[in-house]
Amino acid sequence: MSSVSIASGRRPADGRMPGERSWLSSTLVLALGTLAVGTDAFVVAGFLPSMAEELHVSSTAAGQSVTVFAAAYALLSPVLATATARLPRRALLVAALITLGLANVGSALAPNLAVLLVSRIVAAAGAAAYTPTAGAVSAVLVRPEFRARAMAVVIGGLTAATALGVPLGNLAEHWLGWRTAQSVVSGLCLLFALGVRLIMPALPGNARVPLRTRLTVLRRPAVLAVLPLTVLGMGAAYTAYAYSVPVLRAVRVPDSADLWMLFLYGLGAVLGNLASGYATDRWGSVRVLTSGYIGMVLALGLLAWIAAAHVSLVLPVGVLVLLWGASSWCQTPAQQHRLIEVAPQEAPLVVSLNSSGIYLGIGLGTVLGGITLPHGATLVCGLGAVLAIAALLFLRITARAAARIG
Repeated sequence: MSSVSIASGRRPADGRMPGERSWLSSTLVLALGTLAVGTDAFVVAGFLPSMAEELHVSSTAAGQSVTVFAAAYALLSPVLATATARLPRRALLVAALITLGLANVGSALAPNLAVLLVSRIVAAAGAAAYTPTAGAVSAVLVRPEFRARAMAVVIGGLTAATALGVPLGNLAEHWLGWRTAQSVVSGLCLLFALGVRLIMPALPGNARVPLRTRLTVLRRPAVLAVLPLTVLGMGAAYTAYAYSVPVLRAVRVPDSADLWMLFLYGLGAVLGNLASGYATDRWGSVRVLTSGYIGMVLALGLLAWIAAAHVSLVLPVGVLVLLWGASSWCQTPAQQHRLIEVAPQEAPLVVSLNSSGIYLGIGLGTVLGGITLPHGATLVCGLGAVLAIAALLFLRITARAAARIG
């Protein structure tokens, strides 16, 4: 089986796609890398208050390290996709994870917020080079009818990071301090880089396409009908996420339960992502996304109500946090699948642009959450619910148009 056919996504002469018998095992190794990327991106939420205290800044200011990472990722993703197009895929993936690991060393040693922000930009470069490449490779390793499931496995690394990385970051912060926790993340990145190097097959790069040519896909009406939803939906999900610990305080969750609440969010993210992959293949992306946005509205809306009512409902809050995580991460496989359907010849590019959209949304949500946090968790969660309603309306309005002009 030639590696050229893998990289290009074209079927070889015998008509079979690589990994047809074992698509799951072919994508699990890619998920190791996205686990490292996700742990790096989301672990901050577990120790944000102590980071802010040690750097002598507010929680809102410390939360902007998430915004800077997200904005840098979004801007660098298409640029790096162009600059690294000719590099062999395995070498690129390994180099990206090493960059991410070294950047986390910088974060762990940062003496002030300015140095921390610079290290987060370098980390974003590593993440921006890795995740879209892994997603694009997974999309061509399988038959079209398994595509959403394969992408869900790769994105599953990100969601597993929310289930494991963020709670472990919170635990490590309590026992070891946030700097040591950041160093552990660095070690994971380097360990998974070794794993990708040893397990991934050697795959060639692609033809270099100028950035201007790449971005012409944004002129396609079908793409424009799909891509903005990624930004809006992730913005809704992440308005409260970076400030989840202060939000948990506002809904009367005790300090001792933080770890379990963060774990429930991550568990929901894993379940929502995997269910989305299978459900998208079977029932279609629009139905999956519709269900997800309704769930997000309910979860964030009810959390806002609990915060406003000043009542202690720990068990219902746990259920809502689980639903919040599931509805947040059910979006990605379905959205990637929609974009590849409307632009199959530009699959690597639209996956990259979707990754940019994810982090633009995360950055947007974090900024809005930081602005509203001083006014209370009710407003933070309520704003997230309003954005989820807007995402649902955008989906319903554009779904028929995207199908018609795709």
